[in-house]
Amino acid sequence: MVTRPTPVAKPVRRRRKEARPSELMEAAIELFIARGYAATRSEDIAARAGVSKATLYLYFEDKEALFKAVITQGVVPILDEGAHLIDEFTGDSGTLLRELLTRWHVRFSASPLGGIPKLMISEARNFPELALYHEQIAYARARTLLGRVIDRGVARGEFRSLDRDAVVELLIAPLLMHFVWQHSMGASGCPVVDPTRYLNTHLDLILAGLAAQPQPQSTKR
Repeated sequence: MVTRPTPVAKPVRRRRKEARPSELMEAAIELFIARGYAATRSEDIAARAGVSKATLYLYFEDKEALFKAVITQGVVPILDEGAHLIDEFTGDSGTLLRELLTRWHVRFSASPLGGIPKLMISEARNFPELALYHEQIAYARARTLLGRVIDRGVARGEFRSLDRDAVVELLIAPLLMHFVWQHSMGASGCPVVDPTRYLNTHLDLILAGLAAQPQPQSTKR
């Protein structure tokens, strides 16, 4: 009788514990955007991330803490890349503004994080504390950085002196609306303008309006 060797069980491949918080955040934002914050349960997030609900609570106190982590660890680092760009940029302010918004747009478009504007608009009235948190931690940060670029352009004589706060809102609002459309109407099959074309046209219009006007020459008599 031939004795066959006992098959050796292959070791189970386990994910590093360090990766689990990011996996949970990714699962959370995908479900928040698809279902809404209220309709997403903690156990749904855990299941999507491939862990137990108990494991989720090892890293996050509750669903609200998970949402806040998405903002602080997902959104804020992308915005802060803009701060480094502003600090180091030596060219004209129009090019800086275009580069800054393009980088943000590319990063958010390539990530589920681009759906956060739609999430905030749909859930703000039901969860005002989360809307306020997003405003204070993320949106206010973006406004401050864009305001720095506008001030820079005015100081260098590259931009007209306009109502800075209004200019910043006019810069942001169309881009947020485009993200909202992509993740709502666009997700339902409605046509969506190509993001790159949309952004470039938006910036062309904004920069044309910001451009410093030549001063009229006085006529000597």
